[in-house]
Amino acid sequence: MLKILIADDHPMFREAVQDVVQPLVAAHGHTCMCIEARDSRELFEAIGQDDDFDLILLDLFMPGSNGLADLVRVRDKVPGTPIVVISSLGDDATIRQAITCGAAGFVPKSSPKSVLLGALRDVLAGRVYAPTMVPPVAPGRARGPAPAVPDDSSGPLTARQTTVLALLATGKSNKEIANDLDISEMTVKAHMTSILRKLGVSTRAQAIVAFQRAPRAEHATRELDQTAASWRSR
Repeated sequence: MLKILIADDHPMFREAVQDVVQPLVAAHGHTCMCIEARDSRELFEAIGQDDDFDLILLDLFMPGSNGLADLVRVRDKVPGTPIVVISSLGDDATIRQAITCGAAGFVPKSSPKSVLLGALRDVLAGRVYAPTMVPPVAPGRARGPAPAVPDDSSGPLTARQTTVLALLATGKSNKEIANDLDISEMTVKAHMTSILRKLGVSTRAQAIVAFQRAPRAEHATRELDQTAASWRSR
């Protein structure tokens, strides 16, 4: 039996995802048990009670969530479990950042059912899935050795800077971040300097707040209902 955790605050969407997942698992000769989480608290409670999930489907912005920081926390708690982000966001930068932070797949909620099916097939087969407009990135890439940090104190945060900031938001120190990413503490400090400049803040606490309040695409409940209904009807 495969155990799958579906973390999303929209009940109709959770139901629609189950309607996609269960036939897929059955087609491969397995049974499926789906556990649901409605917010960040329930997500981490579920992982705390059972760290043996075969797949986690994660909405980045549930109530109480810290976005990519929660993805990093989940990855650290269950490093052997593939995580597929299913999000209202679907821009290239967010997708790349999610894959860099440890997601095994990313599916925008606006995608048709066939896209979710293909993504889950890839991930359950041990591959990484991202929409075609984003080049595939190997999971765990952020843990590899990093090159020298360029002078990039302007423009959007890079994938590595996002990872550093996400780890910082979980309460980790420079030393812990350096160990996690297999880089030196000096490199972490250099990244933090660029992060503070790019975000226009002067302290780490302010950077975390800016990170957690970053603009995100807001979709009306009606749109989510329509997407979920579309998935279920196909």
